[in-house]
Amino acid sequence: MILLNSSLTDSVISMSELDEELKTFGFHLSDNWDYEHGYYDYLLADDEGYHFLRIPFTVKTGTLDSPDDNSLIRISEPFVLSHIYQDGLDDQVKEGNFRAVFDQFQEPKDKDGKVPEQYVQMGRELLSQVEHKLSSKLGKED
Repeated sequence: MILLNSSLTDSVISMSELDEELKTFGFHLSDNWDYEHGYYDYLLADDEGYHFLRIPFTVKTGTLDSPDDNSLIRISEPFVLSHIYQDGLDDQVKEGNFRAVFDQFQEPKDKDGKVPEQYVQMGRELLSQVEHKLSSKLGKED
């Protein structure tokens, strides 16, 4: 994981506005959100692993479980992250065939793999574009 200094860090914005703006770049709300925090992810590449620009956030007011909610969120420090996946079959499986029908994915070889410099640079460039687009819409937390 490589942290990226950003003017977005500690900014406050409505969830709906951030969602709308980030989707224009190709970001999506990561599946691992909960009522108090979450992540917007942009897949930079998927060669021998997955490489993401991730923008984390915490909920300042409201909740994330209602699409009509006017929740305010605080953006945390963005970072580039790599998940290096296993080659071949997962030989450590201890589940039976029935379980495998529902859970076909193996654990990554390295959940926080070394991030190649080219993806760090791609992440910085994309983050700069996002910062420019959002600059007039952000408030800073007290």
